[in-house]
Amino acid sequence: MVQIIAGDKGKGKTKYLLDKANAAIKEAKGSIVYLDKSSKHMYELNNRIRLINVKGFDIDSSSGFIGFVCGIISQDHDLEVMYLDSFLKLACLEGQDISETVAALDKIGEKFHVTFVLSVSMDADRLPESVRDKVTISL
Repeated sequence: MVQIIAGDKGKGKTKYLLDKANAAIKEAKGSIVYLDKSSKHMYELNNRIRLINVKGFDIDSSSGFIGFVCGIISQDHDLEVMYLDSFLKLACLEGQDISETVAALDKIGEKFHVTFVLSVSMDADRLPESVRDKVTISL
């Protein structure tokens, strides 16, 4: 399952994502992972949430990003939710169509019972039609 938090830069998506992750860990039976482009928000997250700085892994394509996500899932069979801050940057999709990558995450999520919550720096009405139904919050 994929949920999208959409909105232009500076609208508060990261704050919303951090709050959502911190609230989720209180009721989580498994583990939660937060992917970000830096370690800047380390101290804003509950210490039970695993923060991964994706920029340290030299990912240069959306298919490489999907492989990275699958690697994380393969190492943690208790994974419940992955929060992906700055999704377009993490997945190397800035200025590109995100439909295929979101569809791939949706398929992976269903197969391994993982929910993906994506922060996308784009207004919901500018997203591809195929992913608009996944928008849960538009800021």
